[in-house]
Amino acid sequence: MGQPGEVLLHGIVDEGSGEGASNLWHVSTGRHSNRVGHTVHHMARDIRLGYNSGYWGSGPPAGVTEAILEAERLGFDSMWTAEAYGSDALTPLAWWGSQTSTIRLGTGIVQMSARTPAATAMAAMTLDHLSDGRFILGVGASGPQVVEGWYGQEYPKPLARTREYVQIVRDIVRRETPIDFHGEFFDMPNRAGTGLGKPLKSTIHPRRKEIPIFLGAEGPKNVALAGEICDGWLPLFFSPKDDAFYRERLAEGFAKSGDPTKADRFEVASTVYIIPGDDPEACADWVRPFLALYAGGMGARGANFHFEVFARMGWEDVALKVQDLYLAGKKQEAAAAIPLAMVEDVALVGPPDKIKAELEQWKETCITTFLVGGPKEVLAGYAELILG
Repeated sequence: MGQPGEVLLHGIVDEGSGEGASNLWHVSTGRHSNRVGHTVHHMARDIRLGYNSGYWGSGPPAGVTEAILEAERLGFDSMWTAEAYGSDALTPLAWWGSQTSTIRLGTGIVQMSARTPAATAMAAMTLDHLSDGRFILGVGASGPQVVEGWYGQEYPKPLARTREYVQIVRDIVRRETPIDFHGEFFDMPNRAGTGLGKPLKSTIHPRRKEIPIFLGAEGPKNVALAGEICDGWLPLFFSPKDDAFYRERLAEGFAKSGDPTKADRFEVASTVYIIPGDDPEACADWVRPFLALYAGGMGARGANFHFEVFARMGWEDVALKVQDLYLAGKKQEAAAAIPLAMVEDVALVGPPDKIKAELEQWKETCITTFLVGGPKEVLAGYAELILG
């Protein structure tokens, strides 16, 4: 195989490009049938592939247009864009998506504090029309550093705020009645203004009255909320050993939804990083800085949701050490403190036979769609590896 990362190319994390900025080529997962020519049954569904364009660095990533067109040619089901506090998710999705005709177009994720529910619903309906019903709205709360530091919004009760936000978006898209919503966080029409506002309906009719909404979530209550009010879940760090835990959280949400069909149609799109090479330790070195950034440097001490994910996996002592080193400015030492076993919990590293064997564990989880990042040259290989 040669040097680690050969198939996935080079680059790891551009810390200056925002929350989760990464050039580490990766594979994520979600649920659907695929058109690549393989059929893999999982929870009565076929595994599908998608393409993740990732976060921007100082400018747009190179080769994304060619990769998306190759993904569509191969029969990938979806493509995804992201935003942090630089580029937005919706504009690139429309730009790149305009050159496609069959692949679904998703945001992974739109940050709720960046837009009012009405603005998000307007964008969702617009893109759904322009794409002929191919849009997926991925939303998430982000974290207090970005919400308060970049968007200038408060960050109280993110779950309750998410519930209201999603409900308003759905009501606007369904266009059944004028919006007259008065909750803890959103007031439509605003009763504290001039008093001249009135309940309104969208001037356009939706292409679909039910646009799929996926929720980016990491905490157990937020995962359960995804199962209750959304059509899909977008985890960032997923470990097969936590599959039963997450299935239970999703089941809680399904039960609260009151929809007996929810579990059968719910989608999960999670990230698994794949670094092939002869030496697993050397391959893990490509992932360690990324994990150190999230476990140690993303968010404040005591308010880092990514840290909590690794703590639930059993790595709290390591995560505490990584966080101490990272916040002290010792980023290389923080990465070096991450053991191979911790990397292997969330990534596939090492020789191809090892990766293929471990990949079978991922296919048995609640994850249902693999989203692949990288240049067009690697996409056919991903399809063969995952679905072959």
